[in-house]
Parts: sequence; C-alpha cells; structure tokens
Amino acid sequence: MKMAKQAVKTSRPRPQVVSAAAGARSLDRLIHERLRLGIVSALSVNDSLTFKDLKKILGTSDGNLSVHSRKLEDAGYVSCEKSFEGRLPRSEYRLTERGRAALEDYLSHMEAIIRATRHQ
Repeated sequence: MKMAKQAVKTSRPRPQVVSAAAGARSLDRLIHERLRLGIVSALSVNDSLTFKDLKKILGTSDGNLSVHSRKLEDAGYVSCEKSFEGRLPRSEYRLTERGRAALEDYLSHMEAIIRATRHQ
C-alpha cells in the first residue's frame, strides 16, 4: 500500500536581494577577480612595480601574473614598459588613469553594497 506524500507548505520569508549599489552599474568583472584586484591595488599605492615585485607581493606564479597583468594591460588599466637590465628582461607596471578610475568606481560600488547589506 503506497501513501501519497503531501506537500507541506511553510511560510518562509522571501530572500532579499541587495541591489548592486542601488541600481548602479554592475561590478567591473575584470577588476573583481582576486589576482587582478591585487595587481591594481598594489599599483594604486606605488608609482610602479616590476614583475618580480608584483609576483612577490601577490605570492603568485609567473604564468598567473603574466596572464592577469596582460588582461589588465589589454583593457588599458595597466601599462607595461619592457626593458633590459644587463641581459635580464625587466617589466615595469604602472596603473593608468583609466585603471585608477576603474578601481575607484569598483571600490565605491563595493562600499555601496556593504552599506546596503548592513542596513538590511
């Protein structure tokens, strides 16, 4: 003998959705990635950093840093000047004005999300 299961209705409150900074643009996905956020953050407080400096600060591999810094460079957020010190290649990175503005927008957006979440 099979008994039919009855669905039990529970009255749960509907989940609240925090609007992305009260209707502002969506997060900059390019900067939102952890390593790229680290790169632009490190460059925002330094005039320039070498590849070696960034690698050490961020604790990442050559390959990861290379890929992510290239994405930021392609977007115009970071500039890279390549030269040689003796026979060793040297890559020096700087945050561009566009990159600085994108980071400021990103941080403002995150602060708005934090404020909205705390007031929920």
